[in-house]
Amino acid sequence: MSPKQELLRIGTRTSHTALEHARKVRALVAERLPGAHIEVLGIEPAAERRVGGPASLHGRTLAKRELDKQLLDGKIDLAVHWMKEVPCDAPLPEGVTFGAYLKRPDVHDVVVFRQGSPYRSLDELPTGSAVGTASVHRAGQLLRHRPDVRVHSTYGDADSQIETLDTGRGYEAVVVARSEIARPQPPTRAVEVLGLDVMCPPIGAAAIGVACRVDDDRLSDLLYTIDVPVARSHITAERTLQHGLRAHYDSPIAGHCTSTPDGRLSMRGLVFTRDGRHLVEICEQDAANRPTRLGTRVSAGLLSRGVGALITV
Repeated sequence: MSPKQELLRIGTRTSHTALEHARKVRALVAERLPGAHIEVLGIEPAAERRVGGPASLHGRTLAKRELDKQLLDGKIDLAVHWMKEVPCDAPLPEGVTFGAYLKRPDVHDVVVFRQGSPYRSLDELPTGSAVGTASVHRAGQLLRHRPDVRVHSTYGDADSQIETLDTGRGYEAVVVARSEIARPQPPTRAVEVLGLDVMCPPIGAAAIGVACRVDDDRLSDLLYTIDVPVARSHITAERTLQHGLRAHYDSPIAGHCTSTPDGRLSMRGLVFTRDGRHLVEICEQDAANRPTRLGTRVSAGLLSRGVGALITV
């Protein structure tokens, strides 16, 4: 780096997926800051591994706090977050704001079958088949659709779960987010895309947010140029729903906001028991500029039907 070359530091978690997200942000920023030297820094709190690792709820919370701290301390200039992991039950630290939300990729979940499996769809699996998944929201909805399968907890990112599947640990398939599969799958492997009616995504599914310091006007203006307003509206509505339910990433809820052909916001919110036996669902629409009101309406409607007891079970 030359003495006059600008240095910009982008912080993120150390997982493969998080680093890929940060590289995507780096590419977008580099287009707008030609000549700048932009570094991606993987940040992992020392305590993260002692509380269950980066896949645990506490691990994710610690990582988020560490990124906020380094941002406010000036050690990084931007922080890249996977929005489904950013807590909704606590405000952003004073001095931090999300300057941009990127366009969301595909939010569908997929069933990835063991290499060599004779099965090609979830419905084909025999009773008692073992299916792995790393999230409560998938487990509950999976059991609602197939109460006769055995759901096992898996760990790590999507690629790690698929690798575990192929090591012969007794799973017939795993359910993961389609957008999180980084490694190409062999053409012989069966992969079934689940409809959103079968598997509603988690709050903030596949969404990437970029945070900066509130008082950094130059970077705030730069992030404005890469912000996707419709993604911001969808994420705001979903996070308002989660906040209203006093829920978190590991709560048995799901929610997905989209835009209708005429530009209105439409959101589906679900709360269910972890075994999938009981489910409460509400769908609402609102004006395009009312994402907070939409999220509040959906959460209020769900709470009026007694879902608080389901969330805390």
